[in-house]
Formats: sequence, structure tokens, C-alpha cells
Amino acid sequence: MVTFFRDSHMEELKCFTHYQIIEKIAVGGMGAIYLAEQKGANDFTKTVAIKTIRASLISDPETLDLFIGEAKLVADLVHENIVQVYHFYEVDGIYYLIMEYAEGKNLENIMKRQQFLEKSVPLDVAVYMVQKICCGLDYSHRKRDRQGNRLKIVHRDISPSNIIITYGGGVKLTDFGIAKSLTMKTPDEHFVIMGKYPYMSPEQVQFEGTDVRSDIFSLGLVTYELLTGQMVFDVSDDLELLHALNKPIPPPSTLNSSIPKKLDAIVMKALEIKPEDRFASAKKMGEALEGFLRSKRINTNQERLAQYLELLFPEARKR
Repeated sequence: MVTFFRDSHMEELKCFTHYQIIEKIAVGGMGAIYLAEQKGANDFTKTVAIKTIRASLISDPETLDLFIGEAKLVADLVHENIVQVYHFYEVDGIYYLIMEYAEGKNLENIMKRQQFLEKSVPLDVAVYMVQKICCGLDYSHRKRDRQGNRLKIVHRDISPSNIIITYGGGVKLTDFGIAKSLTMKTPDEHFVIMGKYPYMSPEQVQFEGTDVRSDIFSLGLVTYELLTGQMVFDVSDDLELLHALNKPIPPPSTLNSSIPKKLDAIVMKALEIKPEDRFASAKKMGEALEGFLRSKRINTNQERLAQYLELLFPEARKR
């Protein structure tokens, strides 16, 4: 039995028995994320994150369906490059996801810090992080249910804020809240746009059906931004994005001359406007990035990434 209640003055969650709230660590469009401790027998404790849906959205069936869909969709996704969901609760009309606590910084935080320092993300670090996200994406794209049927999961919200780099050098994809499985009842893509405009694929913004290649395009946009420090589509709505899609995308090397042509080609293939011209799978894109690192004799690993994050965020040394 887990009991949750809200402080009427602070509007923050408090927990008894199995979970103890420590602090609020993030606030998003759908709700908040709290750092908590799971309690067990003989002083057992485990640090977790608790994601909630905002009470004001409970009356919105579509948003609620997305939140519940996230819980069901990712419950069986167990991969080192995906934030794991442990449990799902509903208490008095409030919904909670008990999730792995990936302690670190997201790519949005990292790129903002780099811009503040007027430096670019090291090329080897950028490529290594994206290659690891390809591993997590490939796993989710190929995931099958217990009967062996392909779930055909598409994340549909690949963006810097949804990629976490842990202080230990792990790379994790999170927030499958608007992910689509063709075997689930989710909002019809022909009527609903989902995702963040600057990271949408052409098929998303044009109300067309998406498949795994949509995620590849979005990851290509993230990769481009990591390598150059500039967004491909700095837009705020669908009309701006549709207009931007009519213009050719310059290769990242035009903005960062240190980017080799081979890496240029990989990024530009991910950013092909027509899905059939992109990488056919996240695995193919990941293999191309891994091949690039090998060709340059670059041996980036988790330790290197942890050291990079520690240098970028000195406060990580205290953890």
C-alpha cells in the first residue's frame, strides 16, 4: 500500500510508507518530477524519480491517455540507454510513474553551458552520445510484446531535453509520453501534432503517419545542433517549420569547419526530407557513427563522458 497526498499550501507531493519525497527536481508541460526514496525491509532504500501529471490536466482525456500510454508502453523497455519505468500508480485521480533516477544533465543543459563558455561540444563526445541514443532507439523500435508481435514504437519527441547524460557517463533517452505504438489507441496523427516544433520531422508537421525514420530525422536535428551549436529549425509553430523545410539544410561543416566530410554525410543522410532517403533504422545510423569513430581511431567511452560532464559541471564532483 502506497499513500500519496498533496500539501494544500505548497501543492507538493508527500509520501508515506514505500516512498519518501526528497525534493522537486523538474517541472514540465504535463507535470512535475520528484526525487524520492523507495523504502524496504531492513533499512533498504533505493533512489527513484516520481513523475506526476498536473491536476489541471486530469480533466483532459487526451493528455491523460498520453500519460497512461507512456506507463504501459515503456513498462517493458529495459535497456541501458532508456530510463526505466518501475511502477505506475493512480491514487484519488492523481497518476504517478515511478522511474529510474538518472542523475545528471540533459543535452539542453549541456549545450547551454557550452554556449555560456563559448565553446563547442567536443566532436568525439557528441558522436558517442548520439551513437548510444541510436542503441536505445533501435531497441525500442524493434521491441516485441510477449506474443512476439512488433510493437512498432515511435518516440516522436526526440529532443535535447529528453536525452540525459548521467554523472557516471551513461546516456539515456526518456519521456515516451507521446510515443506511438501502432497497436495502441493513441491520438490520430492525421489530426494531432505532437512533439516540439524545432525537432519535428516533415511527416510529423504535415499530419502524416510516422515510423522509425521520423525519430531518425529528429535525432539528426539534435546531432546537427550538438556539432554546430545552432538549431536547424529555430521555429515556434507549424507554419514557420513548414516554411523552413522548403529551404536546403547546409551541411554542419559550413558552421563548424572541424567536422569531417564523412560525419557531414551521416548527419545529412539522417536529415533527408523524404523518409525513404534516410537511414532505414536507428541501428544503421548507429553503425555509421561507430564506423566514423573507428575510422578516426577515436576511442570515446563512458569514462571519457563522465570526465567531460565533471569538467563542464564542477558541482558533479560533489556527488
